[in-house]
Amino acid sequence: MEFSTGFGWTRLPVLTAAFIFGSVLTASAQIIPPAADEEVEAADTPDVNDPDVLKGIDVDKLDWGQLAIDAGALNDIITAKKRAQAAAKEALNWSSNPNANGSSAVTVKQSVSSFWDTRIGADMTVAKEPTTMSELLAQKAANGGSLPQSSGNAWAAATAPGAGPVWDKTAVEARVDPGAEQSKLGASLTKSVPLSNDTSLTLQNGYSVNQQGTTALPGIAGRTTRNYETDQSARVEITDTGTSITAGQTLSTTDDKWLRKFGAEQKLFDNVTVSGSVGETSQGAINKSLTAGFKKSW
Repeated sequence: MEFSTGFGWTRLPVLTAAFIFGSVLTASAQIIPPAADEEVEAADTPDVNDPDVLKGIDVDKLDWGQLAIDAGALNDIITAKKRAQAAAKEALNWSSNPNANGSSAVTVKQSVSSFWDTRIGADMTVAKEPTTMSELLAQKAANGGSLPQSSGNAWAAATAPGAGPVWDKTAVEARVDPGAEQSKLGASLTKSVPLSNDTSLTLQNGYSVNQQGTTALPGIAGRTTRNYETDQSARVEITDTGTSITAGQTLSTTDDKWLRKFGAEQKLFDNVTVSGSVGETSQGAINKSLTAGFKKSW
């Protein structure tokens, strides 16, 4: 429904139409002057034999007041629409994907504040309770003889601006898994530098603390271990070819040495990419991977 302002006068529509029609003719004559060697067609003039579009309509009974709307009411409508859009953005966002073992991966997240793009959520694996013997046997067969167990972890994340020319963006994330007694707190600093019109370089430094607890048993006290990790990466993106090359290294207190990794990604066509990587492991072996991905949003 569209709204327009008006005064509710009886002759307003006729005067408005005449004014608009005259303005259009004047603008057309000024903007598009006829060429000297082209024949100018005469404008169609009304004919007395043309059908009357107002035939059968009593003009005096028309409610022209419907065209009149208070400016304050229009502002209230716009404000209410914006408020509804903001409420929908801040509402809980649920998504669910079935797993091969019969469970479902459920994710719920909610925007807490637009300041620093703060979000909270939870990632859960929900196991379906078998209702028949056939479902029970099928779930055990898909999970090596045991039933899948439900699990989940809660997280909170925030994205903040950087510190001037030093870095562009700061990302902080905290994650807690009560079932496994695990928790993680991490932060990353990102800096993007354009190399040319179609090439850019992105540098990233990440830091995280991983905590693992053990359940206390009779006669054995529980203990908590912490692992500190840092990673550095450089990513070069070529916009014209859809190619990106990444080189990085990771250091943790458990490995006590830098583990290097090299990868590349190529966009074949819309929504389809192929990526490969080669990296070192703490055991000394080389880890290689080649994957293809398809992503579509609607």
